[in-house]
Amino acid sequence: MRNPAPHIVSAFEDAMKRLKSGIVQMAGAAETQIDEALACIAQRNPDLARAIVESDARLDSFEHEIEANCMRMLVLRQPVADDLREVIAALKIAGNLERVGDHAANTARRAAAIAGYPETSATHALPNLGRLVRQRLTTAIDAYVDNDVEMAMGVWRTDDEVDELYTSICEGITRSAENEPGLFTPNMHLLFIAKSLERIGDHATNIAEVVHFVSTGRPLLEERPKADRSRDAG
Repeated sequence: MRNPAPHIVSAFEDAMKRLKSGIVQMAGAAETQIDEALACIAQRNPDLARAIVESDARLDSFEHEIEANCMRMLVLRQPVADDLREVIAALKIAGNLERVGDHAANTARRAAAIAGYPETSATHALPNLGRLVRQRLTTAIDAYVDNDVEMAMGVWRTDDEVDELYTSICEGITRSAENEPGLFTPNMHLLFIAKSLERIGDHATNIAEVVHFVSTGRPLLEERPKADRSRDAG
């Protein structure tokens, strides 16, 4: 079987570079949404929350464009082996980033809902969780760009750090809800915010798993390290 013509290989490589660039831009938009959602928790600004929710459509547009480009490459280039994994990876990562945007928007929406209530210890703890998952997302995307499987595995192996902080925050919110029944509503919003941030961490870990798959051609068969005790009761 003859090797593909050089110009065909070059065309695929150019298309792949554009696809990867689109992923990086989408990741940047998702990271910005996380930052703004965390600012919304701190500033308790309903106007900022509305802007974040409205900007979520931008991530949807990114995902649709990346999906269209991937479908075009699959049909026109018919990639195999490593090239096929690259295209599939872009599709999976775009899907995860779109969900990150959804969780950031949910965080902002609920932060706006508690703007009129007094601050609690959870209000100050949640940004720490947000910064942790944001950093993990950035690292996972860096691993994708650099094709660095060890960097990706570093994200995957420390998934329990997010779970430990998430569980601690949820336990604190639950105690607050029990001790102050009048603040039940804002505490429920805080629990949902914590869950949204924890899910962002899960999507970062999903992306790390995709990087492993692209680099090795094998899925991760081990169970993720987990420290979220709240899931055992569900």
